[in-house]
Amino acid sequence: MAPTINQLARKQRKIRKKKNKVKCLFGRPQKKVLVYQIAILSPRKPNSAKRKHAKVRVLGGYNGKKAFAHIPGWGFHGLHEFSVTLMEGGSPPDLPGVNYSLIRGSIDFLLVEKHRVRRRSKFGIKRADVVRNDKFYYPSWWGNINHPKHPKKMINAY
Repeated sequence: MAPTINQLARKQRKIRKKKNKVKCLFGRPQKKVLVYQIAILSPRKPNSAKRKHAKVRVLGGYNGKKAFAHIPGWGFHGLHEFSVTLMEGGSPPDLPGVNYSLIRGSIDFLLVEKHRVRRRSKFGIKRADVVRNDKFYYPSWWGNINHPKHPKKMINAY
């Protein structure tokens, strides 16, 4: 039931505070963490896979706050006990309780995705370093330089 104008005049509506989903970052975009265990999780009901995740402890004088972090990408990650890496907010939506992701290619976390042709800047891959992989799916327009989505065409557009 909605309040009357008289009730609103006496007492205003309460503004609900937004809940912080990434408390372990302490208001920062990334935090340095120590990996103390690596495990495998299975996702929620409609999906089926083996998702790698790490139990991490936040470094830097925050009383050793602990969290679960998703290990993104495919292939060898090179993480083990006492590895140090960077953590950011966000994770796959089908993993309950995992609210963070580790950043690939930072400190001890290996970057083995040399096949990457899109979003290279996030992973620090130069165009010359990209190695074509026959197992990786390339879009049908990738060989056509005249296509508007082709990276060379996009560079010339600016």
